[in-house]
Amino acid sequence: MGISRRNFFRQITVGAAVTATPWHLEKLSQIASQDRSSPRQSGEPIRLDMNINPYGPSPRVVEVIRANLDSVNRYPDSDYRPLAERIADFHKIKPNEVTLGCGSREVLRMAAAAFLSRHKTLVLASPSFGQVADLAKRVDAQVIAVPLNKYYAHDLNAMLRHTNASTGLVYICNPNNPTGSLTPRKDLEAFLQKLPPKLAVVIDEAYHEYVGPSSDYASFIDHPIDDNRVIVVRTFSKMYGLAGLRLGYAVSSKEVSLKLSLTQLERGVNTVATRAAAAALDDSEYARHSFKRNNDDRQEFYNRTNGRMLGQIDSHTNFVFMNTGLPSSQVIEHFERNNIVLGPVVPQMDKYVRVAISTEENMKEFWRVWNLQPPHSHKMATTRAPAAQNREEGVSL
Repeated sequence: MGISRRNFFRQITVGAAVTATPWHLEKLSQIASQDRSSPRQSGEPIRLDMNINPYGPSPRVVEVIRANLDSVNRYPDSDYRPLAERIADFHKIKPNEVTLGCGSREVLRMAAAAFLSRHKTLVLASPSFGQVADLAKRVDAQVIAVPLNKYYAHDLNAMLRHTNASTGLVYICNPNNPTGSLTPRKDLEAFLQKLPPKLAVVIDEAYHEYVGPSSDYASFIDHPIDDNRVIVVRTFSKMYGLAGLRLGYAVSSKEVSLKLSLTQLERGVNTVATRAAAAALDDSEYARHSFKRNNDDRQEFYNRTNGRMLGQIDSHTNFVFMNTGLPSSQVIEHFERNNIVLGPVVPQMDKYVRVAISTEENMKEFWRVWNLQPPHSHKMATTRAPAAQNREEGVSL
């Protein structure tokens, strides 16, 4: 039986009244010292390889999740319109321009299925979010990986040279994962104007909420352009703290949204996730709090790296791509032996490791373990990556 729009919003507002109460404000002040995602008590490793909000969802969202636990024994409703309408209202767009998925990775899978095939190619940056290349290979598409430029931005001119009649999809992650760097908005707009007229472009804005004011950045949802080829992807897994509930979405033209939905996983978005996501969008106070806390924690990380004469790429996300001055595999293995998991090896930048910003306790443990490395292995690092310099030719994968 479907859930009416009225009942949907009645259920997501359970616990919403706590937002303005002293209890909620007290919880917000306490949340910074809590680590509701840390598995250390169970003896599992500290996971600094997952770019999540280490403080979890807002108290308001937690209340909504708890209020809806009695629905987990039932299959979700396949009608996602209430949440699509809420997202559309949030972005001031139309509901038929929203496509939901089981995490943003599911949305990216839909894009790969819709626009790629055996005789098509995917063009993307290197390094970038590697799972997109894996999704392309699953549909037998060829992958052209173009190295980032010396500023760690997408080398759009080089990417343009690798687009032709066989190109089915261009993928741009901005801010980029794993580097945390930005590609300027004006450059992206110029790039889009030069592309073939029917070539679909995915702009992955998974880390949008972490980007501070910048003349180089503007979301393609908040500041759209008149271009029906653009597919913007967002997620509730990062700032909103809902990675375990798996919910992402795309914003595109209604025609593209329909094409994406043809390969949408039936009932792939669970009921608790839809209600929690709607509540998360309503809790702007917690989003501001999370943004500030991430900025403060990231700055503290910079202070520690600078104090050790290490380097990093300027990050606009909730992780830092850190230049260790050592082979990344060596550093990653050292941390694994000490029960800390870092981001995977990035072959193109083999002295860098990606470190997710976490709680004060977890970051103290990170630096304690760093200091356990033999003194002679501590070397000065620079933020310049030889692998990213003077390379313009794409690599087929």
